[in-house]
Amino acid sequence: MLYLDNSATTQIHPEVKEAMLPYLMEEFGNPSSKYYSVAENAKNAVKEARHSLASLIGAHDSEIIFTSGSTESNNMVIKGVADYYSNHGKHIITSKVEHPSILETCTYLEDKGFEVTYLDVDKYGRIDLADFEQQLRDDTILVSLIWGNNELGSLNDMESISELCRKRNIFLHTDATQLVGKIEMNLSDYPGITFLSCSGHKFHGPKGIGATFIRRDQYDILTKITPLLHGGGQEQGIRSGTLAVHNIVGLGKAAELAEKNLKKNIKKLEDMESYVSLILKDKFNDQIVFNHDTNHKIPGVLSVQFKGANNELLVKNLAPVMAVSTGSACSSSKPSHVLAAIGLSIDQVRSTVRFSLSSFIDKKDLEIFKEL
Repeated sequence: MLYLDNSATTQIHPEVKEAMLPYLMEEFGNPSSKYYSVAENAKNAVKEARHSLASLIGAHDSEIIFTSGSTESNNMVIKGVADYYSNHGKHIITSKVEHPSILETCTYLEDKGFEVTYLDVDKYGRIDLADFEQQLRDDTILVSLIWGNNELGSLNDMESISELCRKRNIFLHTDATQLVGKIEMNLSDYPGITFLSCSGHKFHGPKGIGATFIRRDQYDILTKITPLLHGGGQEQGIRSGTLAVHNIVGLGKAAELAEKNLKKNIKKLEDMESYVSLILKDKFNDQIVFNHDTNHKIPGVLSVQFKGANNELLVKNLAPVMAVSTGSACSSSKPSHVLAAIGLSIDQVRSTVRFSLSSFIDKKDLEIFKEL
């Protein structure tokens, strides 16, 4: 079976698994303990992993806070900013195509007295910058906008969004779950981004581990937020709890490998995406419609309407030979809110399938598309 649901999760890299194993067995120490060797070894491993992830995204080591993944990171930032800065304002801006962990958190905060503006998007899922700027207010305390969409692959103009937030001195959070390890990124080029979320399992690391980037000021002090988890004060007091060293090591190794192979993998994914597109166009002609843009996107993500087909039945029928999805794995029981937000009818939404590629795939494997 050909696995083509890499936007949902990726295969763990063999080198990541090997890096993790010692920290499940021999090096089982708690990095918060002191003096003895297994604790020191664990502490050093966490430090190295933190550096690897920071290097991948162009951040400082001290700006990386480990979490269980992007859902926790998204909740931690949005709730943490809302609580800590509520006396400065209660207005939050997001978009209609965010991950459910953003949208559900914003709905929760609306029940707590916050006002949330949900921006419309264009046919590729990108916000309109003029509309965004018009929605910024004196009481806006946080903007949370996805960088790259998990269903369409579309990239928001984060450089312009970042600059607008920087000029207005408004906190900007971006869910970069689908981007980290897949496109080149240097956060020093985006000074307006205050917070960023990512997950290891999206770029060949383990599940259950992710991170939040929190920008530091000129005094090396992280932007203040209210912690989501209180306790022993781990992760600079922002995210308490015993660190999952084996998973952190896996995340660090995945980040190291992603940075090392980034340019090569981007080129490979772009080539494979073009090849799949050509096969589908040749085979199905006007029976298909591509929902995604061909430019300024995450490489390797294709959103395709098969006219007249039911996507649930199509995915089920393809399952013996090909693993694909109808959209986000986090909202698989509902029709895609992303596709609805870009203006597709319910019939168009229900005929759409997402193919998401990986560098683990060989181009020759894609010949299977000719047999559909």
